Amino acid sequence: MSQTVKALFLPFMQLPTGHHHVADALIQELAKCERNMNCDKVDILSYSYGKMERVVSSSYLTWIKLFPNVYNRLYQYVAYNKSQQTGHYFLYEGLFSHFLRRLINEKDPAIIFCTHALPSYIASRLKRKKQLNKMIINVYTDFFVNRVWGLEEIDYHFVPTVHVKKFLMERGVSKERIFITGIPVHPAVTRQGKQRPLSDKRAVLVTGGSLGVGAIGQILASSANVNRIHYHVLCGKNDSLYKQLLRQNRPNVTPYSYITSKDEMNDLYDKVDAVVTKPGGVTISESLQKYKPIFIYNPLPGQEQINARLLEKQGLIISSTINELERGLNLFFSDKRKQEIHRRNMNEYHDNLMKEPIYQIIDKCLQAELFKKH
Repeated sequence: MSQTVKALFLPFMQLPTGHHHVADALIQELAKCERNMNCDKVDILSYSYGKMERVVSSSYLTWIKLFPNVYNRLYQYVAYNKSQQTGHYFLYEGLFSHFLRRLINEKDPAIIFCTHALPSYIASRLKRKKQLNKMIINVYTDFFVNRVWGLEEIDYHFVPTVHVKKFLMERGVSKERIFITGIPVHPAVTRQGKQRPLSDKRAVLVTGGSLGVGAIGQILASSANVNRIHYHVLCGKNDSLYKQLLRQNRPNVTPYSYITSKDEMNDLYDKVDAVVTKPGGVTISESLQKYKPIFIYNPLPGQEQINARLLEKQGLIISSTINELERGLNLFFSDKRKQEIHRRNMNEYHDNLMKEPIYQIIDKCLQAELFKKH
């Protein structure tokens, strides 16, 4: 029987963001490994400071909602100012280094997956100081690399696009240590699905209400023609939106509450012709996996605005405003040339992805590390 390999996943905060979704997707992937994998997922903020995490998470969401421009400027300066190299964040080190050392001593993992920049930075600094001797993999959950991510002491990088690979190589990361995996999605979200029957009425999936910050109600309010588009609205944990749509009982709107089953989510993707969402990494990555045209609206300041700008430049998404959304959908589906350009861009994106499943890549990384030690 093969020896058990311990894996530790490090997201940040308890919010149901991409950092957690990607960690969960990788845990599912690791179940397929030849080795027996024992996986732990720990939010380093909760581990370090307990109930204070709730205060931080709540303040974070409130800050974005009330002061979006301030948040955006600060994020651009601290995390995305291209003129500056990766910096030293002594405050982060002081707050988290001791706790991460303690956590690693407790769990004793063979491999650490960082799905958030902050634990990646702390792990990288500890490794540089010879206070950590574990294999570390950065798994990026946006379509860019912010300045907080640790780079120097990281063993492997799972990146979303060829553009991110080139960015890391320009900063001295060896190309052999970079794998273009896309942002990992749950294995249930596959390309193969039931072929949607041809119809004059288009079906569109609308997401973005999960944290109560979305503008889904406004999108539907601008819906002019019930005969041309049917909206499947994923309300997430926004219960008031879900109940409101049920009460309205519109003939061209089907609301869904929080969907936990990825198989059910995959079936929903197969029912639609396009996806309307905010440009958070994981929703976008699932839509890319399904080859769906992606329309984005009202990106939040910070990461979402940067994701939107980069993806639009690559021709993988279509930006719109809430008021222009339905017009944009109708224009796209009535224009064969636009659809062909979208297909070409989507094929190019997929052509650059690793053909090996992620679990096989992880197996090879583990094998390489074992070989080095012997």
